[in-house]
Amino acid sequence: MDGDIYRIVKEPIAPDALHEVVLRDSNGAIASFAGVVRNNTLGRQTQYLVYDAYREMAEGKMREIGVEVKGRWEVDKVAMLHRVGRLEIGEISVLIAVSAPHREAALEACRYAINRLKKTVPIWKKEVWTDGEAWIEGDPSAPRQTTREA
Repeated sequence: MDGDIYRIVKEPIAPDALHEVVLRDSNGAIASFAGVVRNNTLGRQTQYLVYDAYREMAEGKMREIGVEVKGRWEVDKVAMLHRVGRLEIGEISVLIAVSAPHREAALEACRYAINRLKKTVPIWKKEVWTDGEAWIEGDPSAPRQTTREA
């Protein structure tokens, strides 16, 4: 895992923040995923989001995902950043980058990493809409959603 990065951050995340971290001369591909705050969720107008995390556990779980990724695909580097605090529309909440010798491994590993992160990492999201707010559990775009209205 030398050189891999798994961090919860408070500062804004630049779209290319992880490119140099995972770049290696032996690789032919870098796949990345950026999760961005959108202006709506299931038909409700979103004003902003608030993320919170149990930092030590979240970073540990992110590292576990990196180990899983490297065990399943021929991947050299994995890096993940997740932001906490108040995020405005258009800001990046999560950024994942994976480098590999070939594109298929990089793409599949990156997709797997974001899906595992959403399911297993202790990060909580509060959606603030124009007509209310709630802490969201799980993926709001999934068929079933659980919320606790605040």
